[in-house]
Amino acid sequence: MSFMEISNVKKSYGEGEAKATVLKGIDLKVEKGEFCVLLGHSGSGKSTLLNIIGGIDDADDGYVMIDGEKTADMNERRLTKYRRSHLGYVFQMYNLIPNLTVRENIEVGAYLSDKPFDTDEILRKLGLYEHQNKLPKQLSGGQQQRTAIGRAVIKNPDILLCDEPTGALDYNTSKEILALLEKINHEYHNTIIMVTHNDALKAMADRVVKLRDGRIVADYHNEKPVPVAELEW
Repeated sequence: MSFMEISNVKKSYGEGEAKATVLKGIDLKVEKGEFCVLLGHSGSGKSTLLNIIGGIDDADDGYVMIDGEKTADMNERRLTKYRRSHLGYVFQMYNLIPNLTVRENIEVGAYLSDKPFDTDEILRKLGLYEHQNKLPKQLSGGQQQRTAIGRAVIKNPDILLCDEPTGALDYNTSKEILALLEKINHEYHNTIIMVTHNDALKAMADRVVKLRDGRIVADYHNEKPVPVAELEW
C-alpha cells in the first residue's frame, strides 16, 4: 500500500448548464517522503486536487487515503484533528497574523501539533533567527514566505501541501524558497506535494504529475532530481 492513494477522484462545481467538471477521475499514488510536483496550466485542476488531498474540499466521487485512512470516512471533528496533526499548508499568499512576530506566527503551528519541532531550530534553519521579533510588515516577501513555511513545518507534518508557494516572489527569492523546501524534504523526510505552473520545476521533483483539463496526462519519477541551485527558467 502506498502512503497516499487517490482513486477515481471527481469534482464539479455548479449545476445544470453552468456545471463545470474540474476533476475527471484522478488516480494517483505517492510514497512517503517523496517530493511530488503537480504541474499544469491555470484551470487544469491541480489546486482543486490539492485542496481535496488536504481535506479543504470534498470530492464528488472517489477517495483520498492517507496512511491507510480514507478522509471521506472521517467525521468533521476527526478530519479537523487529522488536518491539524498531519498536514501543513503553504499558500501563495502568506496569511500571516499581522500583529504577531515571526516567532509567534511560527509558534501558532506548534500549538496545533502533538509532536512539534523546536522553534529555535526552525528559526535557524529558515534563516529567520535574527528576524524573530519583527512583525510581518517589517519583512520582505521572501522572509514572509519563510515564516509561512516555518508555521507549516514546525508541526512536523506527514504531508506538506504547497500551492504556488513562489507565485508572488521574484526569481532569486523563488529559488531561495524552493531550495528551502528541498532542504526540508531531505532533512525531515516530509512528503511534499507542490502545485506549480512553472514547467522548469518538474526537474527538482522525485515525482512529476502533469494535469490537463481535469485529467492526469503524465505521471513519472525522476531518477536523478536536479538540485534547485542548478535550475534555470
